Amino acid sequence: MDTSPQPQYIAAPVLDGGALADIRITVAGKVWHMWGKNGADRERSLAEAVPEGTLPLLLGAGLGHCLRELASRGPVAVVDREPFLRELAGIDAIPANVTLISTPDTQIALKEVRAWRAANGNLPLHLVRIPLYQRLSPDHYGLTAKTLESENRSDFWARANYPKFRQTKPRILFLRADYFLSNEIETALGKLEIPFQALPVGTGGAAGNDYVESLLESILQFKPDFALTVNHFGLDREGKITGLLERMGLPLASWFVDNPHLILYRYQGLDAANVALFSFDAFKLDILRDRGFRHVHYLPLATDPDRFRPGMPGKPEWRAEVSFVGNSMTTAVNETLKAARPSPLLRDQYTSIASDYGASAETSVTRFIQANHPELAEEIAAATSIERQLALESLITWESTRQYRLKCVRQTLGHTPLIAGDNAWKRLLPGDGSWRYHPTLNYYGELPAFYPSSTISFNCTSLQMKGAVNQRVFDVPACGGFLLTDHREQMESLFSPGSEIAIYNDTDEIPHQLERYLQDRDKRRAMVERARKRILARHTYQHRIQELCRIMRETFS
Repeated sequence: MDTSPQPQYIAAPVLDGGALADIRITVAGKVWHMWGKNGADRERSLAEAVPEGTLPLLLGAGLGHCLRELASRGPVAVVDREPFLRELAGIDAIPANVTLISTPDTQIALKEVRAWRAANGNLPLHLVRIPLYQRLSPDHYGLTAKTLESENRSDFWARANYPKFRQTKPRILFLRADYFLSNEIETALGKLEIPFQALPVGTGGAAGNDYVESLLESILQFKPDFALTVNHFGLDREGKITGLLERMGLPLASWFVDNPHLILYRYQGLDAANVALFSFDAFKLDILRDRGFRHVHYLPLATDPDRFRPGMPGKPEWRAEVSFVGNSMTTAVNETLKAARPSPLLRDQYTSIASDYGASAETSVTRFIQANHPELAEEIAAATSIERQLALESLITWESTRQYRLKCVRQTLGHTPLIAGDNAWKRLLPGDGSWRYHPTLNYYGELPAFYPSSTISFNCTSLQMKGAVNQRVFDVPACGGFLLTDHREQMESLFSPGSEIAIYNDTDEIPHQLERYLQDRDKRRAMVERARKRILARHTYQHRIQELCRIMRETFS
């Protein structure tokens, strides 16, 4: 029982234009205020901060603004043993959704709160504090808050650590960014009839309070077996979200479809036991293991055969013997050059270093720099921020890709190729009519019809993935197009080169291979049919999601 003496105070309303704006309280000769300036707005803001899926409990009725707003949404309880203040605030009639707990006995008040919560589904409590009440009686309002917060935390972790993988099909919380692969994942989950809930996330590294509350609410209500993200989107750089998921016992699957080293450079402390990483590039697995990740798996790209299917109508201007879809990488190089702020030595040499890296068999920029340019490795190590370190390595990656793509595309100019991409191609390629330009195409709305409009779709892979295959290797044959692509070591585990996919091993081979396949229509058709058959049997996003779910179950069930 609360045996502390009740405060003796004098209270008076403060009006603004005839409306109650504040309550002034005098205690032992000292003047306190319920809120002070802008009291009504400050109190209403408390209601706005109450998340869905919680039960609001007010510690003090205040001016009544927050109480009435919350009561309009659903059940609310208020711990308030100050009848005189309620009378001044005009709270003489309690709304139907409100449970008033006015007993002066703290332990009885706690029992009444627990009973009210049980009657309303045992949802998590959200405590709404009006500071004045804590000053009036810290032994009552303060102790009530402290006790309920402790119970809330204990109850939260008990509810969060529910059994996982009890059903045949897992339940997945998808941390959905507005990014490539999100649509494909959702479509695949739907086709497989796997229960999932998508939680929108940003592509930055911050984790604001609103996002964390939404994440926790989704976990407690949906009860997923694991969370799924792409490229670590939805995770913060400090590892707080990963640590929170680990404490909750919720496994996390992160599927990297870009160079994981360049992404993980930004993050710290993410090698938790509940994290499984999937990389589209098998050559990156050792890098991930070196960073301390325990569960690392190869999961290549794929395609959605409903989006990329034969028979989509194209435009007459898309017809060409040879076409290439891709970015020149000029903007990427310029932006990373600014962010890297290289030394004068590196600024003079980065193009030649990138050329050497592109020609080497080394698949890691880091290892290449350490072995061949130790002075540059020292510059990267001495960079004062992670962002600058990342930019210095990215600069070599994107410049080597820019040089390689330009060299490859130039080898196609004998067939007047149609180049679809950024405006920089106009500056890089000759203006002599040896090629045609088309602005960047929409991935979903145009590419499925664009690819089959060319006799040959030409492909050259970004050097951020020297061993892996890119998206075009799956998309072009899926919609009935013929692809000529550069050879990649990981290709053999996916297709049969020469039978299902046409390749060139060196840029000097490109003109010959183009001429060869342009002249052999039957060969092209047979290869497309075999490639598409292989894709439908093994390389759709449904196959990838099934494999990911199998690994997650075997690892964490």
